Amino acid sequence: MDTPFPPFEPHGPNDAARGPRLREIPLRLMIPNLITILAICAGLTGVRLAFESRYELAVAMVLVAAFLDGIDGRIARLMKATSKFGAQMDSLADIVNFGVAPALVLYVFLLDQARSIGWIAALIYAIAAGLRLARFNVMEERETKATWQSEYFVGVPAPAGAMIVLLPVYIGFLGVEISQTFAYIASVYTAIIGLLLVSRLPVWSGKSGGSRVRRDLVLPLMLAVVIYVALLMSFTWQVLSLTVIAYLATLPFGAHAWKKKYGTLIIEDVVHADSTGDATKEDDLDRGI
Repeated sequence: MDTPFPPFEPHGPNDAARGPRLREIPLRLMIPNLITILAICAGLTGVRLAFESRYELAVAMVLVAAFLDGIDGRIARLMKATSKFGAQMDSLADIVNFGVAPALVLYVFLLDQARSIGWIAALIYAIAAGLRLARFNVMEERETKATWQSEYFVGVPAPAGAMIVLLPVYIGFLGVEISQTFAYIASVYTAIIGLLLVSRLPVWSGKSGGSRVRRDLVLPLMLAVVIYVALLMSFTWQVLSLTVIAYLATLPFGAHAWKKKYGTLIIEDVVHADSTGDATKEDDLDRGI
């Protein structure tokens, strides 16, 4: 009597049909994924705390989640622990921590007073964060990257968006009355930040030109960082509000620098001269979008 399946032969013709073999995984490969999981836990815990009206802790957890989610990839590269599994985990965590969690915390704290308008603004931001992250992943997967990608982001990056969209919450913590008028203003602000995420606005990335620091500036720079952190710990919401305002104030300067170099205010197909002097065009940054 014939058996329904052929017998297993090690390294035989049906060996490829087996699932992945269990094997020991180095601990260093797990560390970045554990950081990603902790980031998701922090972001979702922030949402829960917001529903419990513990708003300051909620915002702190969302910011911690954004920070952890922003460094897990860098830690993976430093530890040489990158993997396809980790990349997929990181992508899923990004939409939670940079999009969904900030939008829900903002809505529960303030935007719900604007009723449907507030909810629509929260949706716009969350969806814009997802689109921004998708475009970033597409650009990162290219084998050949444009030369300007080492200097500029296309639109406001999602981690920065998570921090700056919460500005109305910081202001609320400073004693501003949470009124319906304030909620409508915050709804407009939230939608604008969402549009900045998916825009083609050139935003300085800080990846180039800052890799080396003059020797005489090292100690003052370290002291400045210490002072900033100390002020952040002592006057958290004031410092965060000023940080957001300062970040938003730098956006026009990045666009101006881009225009001086490429002649446009937004990032589009960049035409330049190659080594032979002929005009060439770099690939579209996101075909179909």
